[in-house]
Amino acid sequence: MTLLRVLIKVRGTVQGVGFRPYVYGLASSLDLKGYVANTSEGVTIDIEGKEVESFIKRLQREAPPLSRITDIDISPLPPYGYQDFRIIESKDSGSFTLISPDVSICDDCLRELFDEGDRRYLYPFINCTNCGPRYTITKCVPYDRANTTMSVFRMCSECEAEYKNPADRRFHAEPNACSRCGPGIRLTGESSDFGDITDPMKKVRDLLREGAIVAIKGLGGFHLACDATSEEAVEKLRLRKRKSNKPFALMSPDIETIKKFCFVSPEEEALLLSNRRPIVLLRRKPSCALPEAIAPGNNRLGFMLPYTPLHYLLFREDSTGSHPAGLDRKKNRIPLVMTSGNLSEEPIQIDNEEVVLKLRGIADAFLTHDRDIFMRVDDSVLKVSDTGKVCFIRRARGYTPEPVMLAEEGADVLATGADIKNTFTLMKGSFAIVSQHIGDMENYETLKFFEETLENLKAVYRVEPEAIAYDLHPGYLSTQWALRQAGRKLPVQHHHAHIASVMAEKGIKEKVIGVAFDGTGYGADGTLWGGEFLISTAIDFKRAGHLRYVPLPGGEMAIKEPWRTAVSYVKTAVGAETEDYLERIGFIEKYGRERIRDILKIINARELSPVSSGAGRLFDAVSAILGVCDKNTFEGEAAVALEAVAAPGVEDDYPLNIEFKEPMEVDFSFAIISIINDLTKGVDKGIIAAKFHNTVVEAIVRVVRKLAMLSRIADIVLSGGVFQNDYLLVRVEERLKEEGFSVYTNEVVPLNDGGISLGQAYILRESLKAGVEI
Repeated sequence: MTLLRVLIKVRGTVQGVGFRPYVYGLASSLDLKGYVANTSEGVTIDIEGKEVESFIKRLQREAPPLSRITDIDISPLPPYGYQDFRIIESKDSGSFTLISPDVSICDDCLRELFDEGDRRYLYPFINCTNCGPRYTITKCVPYDRANTTMSVFRMCSECEAEYKNPADRRFHAEPNACSRCGPGIRLTGESSDFGDITDPMKKVRDLLREGAIVAIKGLGGFHLACDATSEEAVEKLRLRKRKSNKPFALMSPDIETIKKFCFVSPEEEALLLSNRRPIVLLRRKPSCALPEAIAPGNNRLGFMLPYTPLHYLLFREDSTGSHPAGLDRKKNRIPLVMTSGNLSEEPIQIDNEEVVLKLRGIADAFLTHDRDIFMRVDDSVLKVSDTGKVCFIRRARGYTPEPVMLAEEGADVLATGADIKNTFTLMKGSFAIVSQHIGDMENYETLKFFEETLENLKAVYRVEPEAIAYDLHPGYLSTQWALRQAGRKLPVQHHHAHIASVMAEKGIKEKVIGVAFDGTGYGADGTLWGGEFLISTAIDFKRAGHLRYVPLPGGEMAIKEPWRTAVSYVKTAVGAETEDYLERIGFIEKYGRERIRDILKIINARELSPVSSGAGRLFDAVSAILGVCDKNTFEGEAAVALEAVAAPGVEDDYPLNIEFKEPMEVDFSFAIISIINDLTKGVDKGIIAAKFHNTVVEAIVRVVRKLAMLSRIADIVLSGGVFQNDYLLVRVEERLKEEGFSVYTNEVVPLNDGGISLGQAYILRESLKAGVEI
């Protein structure tokens, strides 16, 4: 067999995933010599011997499960005469590589965590090559301990021996540590510590059992935790943290516990158990005994499983024999509330000192540790549809900064996203790097988080944007930030970006019929859009249809108080008979005749009541008319509540009017009148809600059918936050596919505004390719 020597460059997610130890083991088993090294562009292997061809064949086929190889480049070299095979010091080649997302604790480490004979017994930061922190601790590439927040911890002799032993599971595990040499935990009260506590975790369990709220430092930031079975504790947390009804996330010790409270499909179980450990929105069981205050008016609960050793220790059974309610891994199996540790609308807290200043008055105690978090990252939130399709609600821990793979390469660009559920996107080569969930761009703290994350990802991926894309809305903080930057800039219409986000995921460049349904987006004509039918390419679009414009009395106040929008929809439908219809549904009694008349007076004043074609506002109005929800204490609350009450098995719908002009206009006035008539007849609200949903499905199908006939386009794209409504999305997809259309929706980024930046970046890059003047 001939002696060969080659240089192999492997690109992709190949750092922090056990790739170098894997290469070392494979090369040693084949008696090959040379070296492997991390570089700033991936992993480089210089290898020689008689089994090089076998090595190349097996390299990708047997790669570690956490790795993701995107490219392998092989170049022949003259023989060198290496005497052994080594992992050598990393090199900075001036290029870039992909960073692994954070990974939940593996089964091996979990066994060791609760093994009394193991030297890491009950150590909250146990990890190995196959699990643990990655993105949240990485300052720069290559991914080496010196470039992480673990650099301040010098390994003890035992940890170092593991780190250097090719046969050990912790061979080159960069966060490797133990209780002798690694990070430690500390428990303090709101204004002081608890003194000399030998077992801080036991004290935390005691506090939670007693109804306390504890701020707990995790992988990407702090959580606020309390016993989820205690109505008093949950109500106290809601009162202290937020005045809204936004749902709290839950953490359960195991799947069996979750199944006591929620229905769990095989697809949902697989997501929960995956090493990404997202929050999964699950349907409540009728027998669910958890407090309503966890998720008011919502038929879903957001559950996740523990993903760090510290989390598992929260559920440990105390050896004393006492089994605190909510915290017993084996017997009680009761979940904890684990909501983001932040003030309302501010980024999740990561600093040990700042968290006490910010969350004093919310948390009764603070469990901190001294492994710094370099990149703050919230928990990811996903939902599985009735058809088994996985949809992102929030893309963050466990998924970012994993890139979206693009069909083609192109210029380096930046897109700043929208202001609600903000993310930004950097494009480099054939990768779109979508940031973790930044949040709502409402304050300086969020803007600072946006900027620090952007600078980090630009440095890691070596991106120098040639141009910036931003939303048309002049009031957006993300828009204003973009306009302050130097260089070329491209404004992108909000709903075009929604459609383009799907096109980017799927590599679509030809014309599509795009249906973009959300609450609000700034239109090309300066009005508020949100129920849009577009003929779209990756560069431009034509507005082919929309929902009928309806005034929003009081502007932003109508979004917060959907009953105002309901008044406007009723007036649009019945005109002079508005007060009579409002009296029939109890609005006059509930809100007062004078107040209703004040609303009616300002409806026609455009400066006080801007017009909107938003589909989200239509759902708000119907929710308020039915008495399901008349206030949005968080975005989409009324619409979520309306979907929650929709009865299954209803096939009927309501009449509506579609004007087949240019652009087409969909008028729900007849549906609004019919809804009120049904309500006054005593028809069940669940049936009315289902019939309304069916009407929206029918409207979409009829408009798409007409547009397809006129344009001869058969590819349909659905995007926008309204399509997070599972009832709506499943039925629209089914109907359109039955009619022979190819239907595409977001799968890699959220349907909501968290996906906007990907669409913006795609439009900008394709515009640059096409020579569009910017």
